[in-house]
Amino acid sequence: MTVNEKIFDSHVHVYPDAIADRARVALGKFYNFDVPGKGTYQGYLEECRENKTTGFLLFSVATTAHQVGSINDYIASRVMAAREEGFEAVGFAAMHQEYDDVEKELDRAISLGLCGIKIHPDIQRFDLLDPRMFRICEAAEGRLIINFHMGDDREEYRYSEPKKLAALLRRFPKLKVIASHLGGYKAWDEAAAYLYGNPMVWYDNSSALWAMTPETARKITLACGTDRVMFGTDFPVMKIGQYLELFNREGFGESEREAILYGNAKRLFQL
Repeated sequence: MTVNEKIFDSHVHVYPDAIADRARVALGKFYNFDVPGKGTYQGYLEECRENKTTGFLLFSVATTAHQVGSINDYIASRVMAAREEGFEAVGFAAMHQEYDDVEKELDRAISLGLCGIKIHPDIQRFDLLDPRMFRICEAAEGRLIINFHMGDDREEYRYSEPKKLAALLRRFPKLKVIASHLGGYKAWDEAAAYLYGNPMVWYDNSSALWAMTPETARKITLACGTDRVMFGTDFPVMKIGQYLELFNREGFGESEREAILYGNAKRLFQL
């Protein structure tokens, strides 16, 4: 990392202090791994200051419909607070498949300054090709980016297969999406077959680099396109410093590093 290198973390989950520890533990149980980050907004800011992080994308997953409004208020408030502290912060709204008036809440989210939507099909337990997903895409197409958790290697969690996102994008060709985890957590071959090269798909490299060799990570990143991949920690799953070490092992040159660590996010989020 060079002295003047900017870092934008494009995949950050934060939770109110009262529930952060429960959320962190639940996430670890779902994926059967340790979650070292605190999960709180202040805990994340400590990470940012320690690692000279320029900015970040904040969001949280709604596991029930009644959580949607309060999550969106919370994320919007943290984005505003972060900007006041000098960070280049953006936020994505939560949405749930059972929420009644999707369009009205997304209008409200836009008025709060949120610029996208976070969907985790596996935790929320609904398929990318469920008609309820179509309602969300109809409300988002042309005005909000959707960040999808993508992929899983467990048979009981097939909600977010890359081929299903490809089919969804055929139905909504103007929908701009971020396919998290380099297009598919532990489903990278399928992501390569169905997603790489689609001009409406961007990627973050969160929860991917620790699951592969640096050589494989570099190869997959190049296949996605270094102008389409953004650095992301999946905090609290990993701390910023830990993930930077993994990214550094890929051996990208200065221009590619700048794009992945900051430049691509700058373009996508219009920082």
